[in-house]
Amino acid sequence: MTYRKFLGSLFLLLGLYSASAQQSKVYTFDLQPYNEGITLYNNKQYQASQAVFKKIKKQTKDQSILADCDYYIANCAIRLSQRGADKLMEAFVENHPTSIKRNAAFLDVADYYFGQGKYTYALKWYNRTDASKLSNKEEERYNFNTGYCHFTTKQYGQAEKYFNQLIASKEYGSQAKYYKGFMAYQGDDYQTASSYFDEVSGDDRFNKKLSYYQADMNFKLGNFEKAVDLAQKQLKKGDRKEKSELSKIIGESYFNLGKYKEAIPYLEAYKGKRNRWNNVDYYQLGYAYYKQQDYDGAISQFNKIVGGKNAVAQNAYYHLGECYLNGGKKQEALNAFKNASAMDFEPKIQEDAWLNYAKLSYEIGNAYQPVPEVLNEYIERYPNSQFKEEINELLISSYITSKNYEAALDLIEKGNNYDSKATYQKVAFYRAIEVFNEGNYDEAVNYFEKSLKNQIDVAYTARALFWKAEADYRLKRNADAVIGFKEFLNQAGASQTNEYKSIHYNLGYAYFKQKNYTQATSQFNDFVKSRSDNQSKTTDAYLRLGDCNFVSSKYWPAIEAYNQAIKSGGSDTDYAYFQKALSYGFLKRNDSKIKELNTFIDEQPRSKLKDDALFELGNTYIAQKQNQRGIEAYNRLISQYKGSSYASKALLKQGLVYYNTNDNQNALVKFKTVARDYPGTPEANAAVASARLVYVDMGTVDEYARWVKGLDFIEITDSELENTTFEAAEKQFQENNMKAAVRSLRSYLSSFPNGSHAYNANFMLGQALFEQDRKGEAILHYQYVVNRASTDFTEPSLARLSQIYLEQSDYQSAKPLLKRLENEAGYAQNISFAQSNLMKANYELKDYGAAVAYAEKVLSSSKINKRLASDAKIIIARSAIKTGDESKARSAYADVLTTAMGKLAAEALYYDGYFKHKDGAYEQSNTTIQKLVKDYASSKEFAARGLIIMAKNFHKLDDAFQATYVLESVIKNFTQYEDIVTEAKAELQRIKTEESKRNESVRPDGNR
Repeated sequence: MTYRKFLGSLFLLLGLYSASAQQSKVYTFDLQPYNEGITLYNNKQYQASQAVFKKIKKQTKDQSILADCDYYIANCAIRLSQRGADKLMEAFVENHPTSIKRNAAFLDVADYYFGQGKYTYALKWYNRTDASKLSNKEEERYNFNTGYCHFTTKQYGQAEKYFNQLIASKEYGSQAKYYKGFMAYQGDDYQTASSYFDEVSGDDRFNKKLSYYQADMNFKLGNFEKAVDLAQKQLKKGDRKEKSELSKIIGESYFNLGKYKEAIPYLEAYKGKRNRWNNVDYYQLGYAYYKQQDYDGAISQFNKIVGGKNAVAQNAYYHLGECYLNGGKKQEALNAFKNASAMDFEPKIQEDAWLNYAKLSYEIGNAYQPVPEVLNEYIERYPNSQFKEEINELLISSYITSKNYEAALDLIEKGNNYDSKATYQKVAFYRAIEVFNEGNYDEAVNYFEKSLKNQIDVAYTARALFWKAEADYRLKRNADAVIGFKEFLNQAGASQTNEYKSIHYNLGYAYFKQKNYTQATSQFNDFVKSRSDNQSKTTDAYLRLGDCNFVSSKYWPAIEAYNQAIKSGGSDTDYAYFQKALSYGFLKRNDSKIKELNTFIDEQPRSKLKDDALFELGNTYIAQKQNQRGIEAYNRLISQYKGSSYASKALLKQGLVYYNTNDNQNALVKFKTVARDYPGTPEANAAVASARLVYVDMGTVDEYARWVKGLDFIEITDSELENTTFEAAEKQFQENNMKAAVRSLRSYLSSFPNGSHAYNANFMLGQALFEQDRKGEAILHYQYVVNRASTDFTEPSLARLSQIYLEQSDYQSAKPLLKRLENEAGYAQNISFAQSNLMKANYELKDYGAAVAYAEKVLSSSKINKRLASDAKIIIARSAIKTGDESKARSAYADVLTTAMGKLAAEALYYDGYFKHKDGAYEQSNTTIQKLVKDYASSKEFAARGLIIMAKNFHKLDDAFQATYVLESVIKNFTQYEDIVTEAKAELQRIKTEESKRNESVRPDGNR
């Protein structure tokens, strides 16, 4: 009798008993609500049923009824997923240990959870069920359900115990065999799995899955052709996921059979796990393309293998390198071979990858380590390589082609295997040129001497002699420069060099600086006769020819040379006009001199020599007894050029003219103006002395005494002692005894701080201290000079004082001095110095508008040298970047690129690559960055920044391998640039995060 039938009979008996029993509240129970609760429960109205039984429970004390109520209340709670439902069932079991529903409760709850797919919950209750108390049918269901719960939680050992009891079951036998076969399949026991699968192969419930498992088993057993056959039969029947997995089995089987063409469409059809492939998936498809010589297709797969560190990755990177080479992408190939060479899973592949990496490093350069270092490392790793001799030859050549001369020279000098003197000669020469261009002339001389110790190539010997002499000239070692230039002239092969075109010009200047005007004249004549195509140098050579003849009192030849300079054109023709006029004066052709000076004044209104010309014109008129015209010329000078050093001289001259013509009152006005406006200067001292004569002539010496007492730069007592002290100090200065001069000048200024020679003494003391490299001490004395009225000493003091501040990076203090120098200087080189440094100072002070304005002034000069031109262009470009004007920066950097050398060229190339990246021209950008890292490897900061641009380009070109490799190399090799490494890490993280969305082998955090 079933439990429900028993319960029904019980209810019937209770009903009969209720009808015949005496009316008693204790023993009477109304079955209608109870039956209603049962009906609701059976109709799955658990909420209502539970409410009924809770109500009944409150109304009865019958233990049997109470047990039933607890049972149904707990059961409803479980089916309603109420909180604490399992505890209610636990309470039922504990509170009613003799209930006949106890075992049924366990099984019923377990079956409910099983039906809901909550196998962990079901298993908990199955484990509490006493199977021995179950009917045969209930026991089979119990065994299957319990086994399946263990199966779903991957407890295969436990599952197998329950399935084993069902092998002969008519209802559950096939399912038990299927799951036992699946567990064997999962455990790679394909023989057992195949046996069970064969037994259930006729069951339609399993055929769909069995075909996949059998195909997969044959694949794993190496039966690739059978795997293909089975998988293809099933391919049309499967769902999307199964088709993906079957395509993988077919594609990989064909791959293993070497049928790469057939494999490709199936490998492509594979969707991956959770719609993501892994490195092996990309490798197989890439290799299949590679074997079909479809190198672009292969690259598109291999380059998605990011961060691989196994044999598959090593093979992939090696073949990726080959594919890049076939496409002419040598930089990309270098990176791929480098990665393959860093892994030792397959030594032969590693060695071959190393060879390709070394050769490509030589051919295109290497941003991460010096090319000679790469080649040398290959030789050390593979000393018995059949390619050793070839690599040695590349090693010798690499020192020059890599252009990393400093590192190359260091390797040569430290190494033991370098016996090529020709290589050493060239590398030392090019390193010397590098430091020469940076302005380090002493260091350049050292490298030129190293080059000259290995005189193998006559052309390099000649060039080293020339540039060593030029460095000596820049260091003011003019005698050494002459010797060097003459050695160059006598050197075999010199005439075949570019330097030969300017040798007479350079040698002429070396003689000129020695004041050997005869030899200078000869050299400058030889240069102009050579008909050089350098117009600027030709004009300058004519000017120096004129100067040589001028100082040698050969005025007609001087005039002829100045005329040639004027004819040649250029920015210094005003100087030629002026000197030509002076020459006429020395020829006592004052009429011609006056005519030339007037023409000069009228036709050269912006010339810096106009004040000189007016002063000379006034002097010449006075010499010609044309005093009024002379006075007028001086007046024009004084009114138009108040800051000129000639202004005080012109006033003094006017005073002397008036004195000599007995116009004492006007003479005194002029002399007093000089004394008042230019105190402490030689002109002021002369004016006081001349005024004294006027007062003496007028017989008003007392008036003179009162006037002169008000002048703080005149001491009317102890003048003889003062003059003697100053003259002693001045003599030491003139004889270049700077230490003694400093002592004597300081002694004079200590005794006569406001003496008549204080102005001269301060200037000379500043110069003496500067020459001894005691520049900080010189500042005070130069300030004394520049804070007073302009004299001949003002310009050199402004130049020296601003130079000191610039060397101290005190741009605020340097700036006003440089502005004065620009406006007051009479020498073109000082104007150029002022403008170029105002350009740099304003940039450093972040006044980018002013920096650009001065840069444009510098560029407008016709005599600007290449280095200064590059500086000006780079200031314009950098200022544009700082102000966010990328349009102007783009144009400016393009201009820089046409003339720049060294680090400036590296910077310009970086921005060229940067702007091309912004334009979306990723391949062109990479070409530019490659040139940067190849030709300017020593400019490491811009190389590193350029490599980050390159990585971004690669990622835009869907080449994740190159992008991540380049960034990892930056992080590893450029640790000295913290901000660059930080940027590289952030970019690497971004790319890996992106790649992890399609490649499950990639972990953004770097873990695998």
